[in-house]
This record gives sequence, structure tokens and C-alpha cells, in this order.
Amino acid sequence: MQSEIITAYVGLGSNLGDRAGNLLLAVRGLMEASLFVNRLSAIYETEPINIESELKFLNMVAEIHISSISPKQMLARMLRIEYLLGRRRPPRSKAPRTVDLDLLLYGNLTHQTPFLTLPHPRLHERKFVLVPLTELSPHTIHPVLNNTVQEILSEVADNSRVARWNPN
Repeated sequence: MQSEIITAYVGLGSNLGDRAGNLLLAVRGLMEASLFVNRLSAIYETEPINIESELKFLNMVAEIHISSISPKQMLARMLRIEYLLGRRRPPRSKAPRTVDLDLLLYGNLTHQTPFLTLPHPRLHERKFVLVPLTELSPHTIHPVLNNTVQEILSEVADNSRVARWNPN
């Protein structure tokens, strides 16, 4: 019997060290964690939001196809990737980070525990996530708001700068 393929979206960000290299290592980590990376958005340079740093972020979104991994298992794998890439998570830290991985959407699943909320609870407020997510899948429906990500982006109050990254 074949498992159903679920499409999940992961937000990736870095504002410490070799930001682009950190994103590349994070994508590699996702693949090594047996997560099928189907597509990647472009990389965007963004302003830090709610982070105690002036260092700009590089952000992107990965589209992942999943067949037999639960959201909790996926989160555990993502946290391990962050740890291996030097991210430490002190309680309520707003410090710069080598890498940040957020599970944004897991199919149309809604889920809430103290450790994981799906869809990501601030997805609809964050332009740095909505821009690359819209690039990949503008017609994906937010399972709580029942709007497409493109519609959410067009109405987001966040006016921070999100620009396609040019390494030159």
C-alpha cells in the first residue's frame, strides 16, 4: 500500500556567518534527514524582525514532499539540523542565529501542542516568509484563514524590506 504524499513548507533563515552557506547546509540537512526537497524558492535578503540584531537575514522556503513522517518527527529532524549547524535555543532568545528552520505548513493539517503549532502561528504576519512561499505556491490555501498565501501577502501589514538576494 502506497502512502499519501503530503506537501509541507519549511522556512529557512540565517543572519550569522556565511548566511548563504548556512542555508545551503540546512537544505542539505533536510535531504540527509530523508526529507524530499522538491523545490526551493529564491533567496531573499530581509530585515530582522523581533530579533536583537542589525544583521540582515537571508530567507527562503523549501517545498518538501513527505509520505511517512509525522509533523512531530519532521520538527525533531529540523531541530537536529539547527543544532548541528550551531543554533542554540535559549528560552525566549531573540539573538542572531546561524540557521532557523520553521515548519510553516504540513498539508492542510491544523495542529496545536506546546511544542508545535500548524500552520505556523505567525506565518500570515511575516512578509519574509510569505514572499518566498508565494513564489513557490501562490494558490496554497492557509488551513485556518482559508485564503491563498498570495491573498494573505497582498493584505499583510508587515512593511519590512524583502528583496531578492544578489550575492554580487
